[in-house]
Amino acid sequence: MTGNEPDTDTDIGSDGGSGNDHGDEEDRNPVLLVRGDREFLVQPGEEMGTDLGVLEVPEDVEPGQTLETHLDEEFQVRRLRGPDLFHHFERTGAPMVPRDVGLVIGETGISRGDCVLDAGTGTGVLAASMARAGAEVVTYERDPEFADVARENMELGGIAEEVDVRTGDLREELEALEPSSFDVLTLDTGDAADVVAHAPDLLVEGGFVAVYSPFIESTREVVEAAREADLANVRTRETIQREMQFDDRGSRPSTAPVGHTGYLTIARNE
Repeated sequence: MTGNEPDTDTDIGSDGGSGNDHGDEEDRNPVLLVRGDREFLVQPGEEMGTDLGVLEVPEDVEPGQTLETHLDEEFQVRRLRGPDLFHHFERTGAPMVPRDVGLVIGETGISRGDCVLDAGTGTGVLAASMARAGAEVVTYERDPEFADVARENMELGGIAEEVDVRTGDLREELEALEPSSFDVLTLDTGDAADVVAHAPDLLVEGGFVAVYSPFIESTREVVEAAREADLANVRTRETIQREMQFDDRGSRPSTAPVGHTGYLTIARNE
């Protein structure tokens, strides 16, 4: 795909579903190979070379197994979990952290059978996590190189069929999308307010909007746009968390810098 042309290989956004048959995919889910603090995300049937030797991953590999390299070094097989995507996807910027992904999914109730429209794909952690929750996702990324990396990440995460990564600006594609065909709209872009204004046309009745922003100014614009669009239950929360520290002296929040925080705005179409 080039320019702003959407991928037309799937039907998401025109009839609310992709019609993909995933019957064989459960047999090909990627797994983690773990040894101490080292982890490798691999596909069944793949050959992996490390400083500990070459390891042949069987096609029928199962979580809980122990695999050995040709140097008799052992790796434990672990099932891929959603938070692992954050650590193993190739990054094109700062991906949404697991706590924020959890808030988005928890606040909107994303689940199997939902169709999600997403913009600001980036690394693709949020899109992939929503797909692993059972949703079909259409996600827009304006940077062609970032979009290519996101597609590779979807392959790596075993959800390429569930996530349609489109290169382009969602604002320029709004008229081409089928009205009322999405259950959830998720946005992680500086111009999110422009898309929020169209949420009532894009979402089914009762559908949710979730917008993440690192800046208060753009968050305020989103809230104003949501109110002007007559969306209901508009609310914003700062997503900061503090890690606890336990040692011989006592217990308290960690004195390490808090680090990056953001603002999550949720609204509902009624």
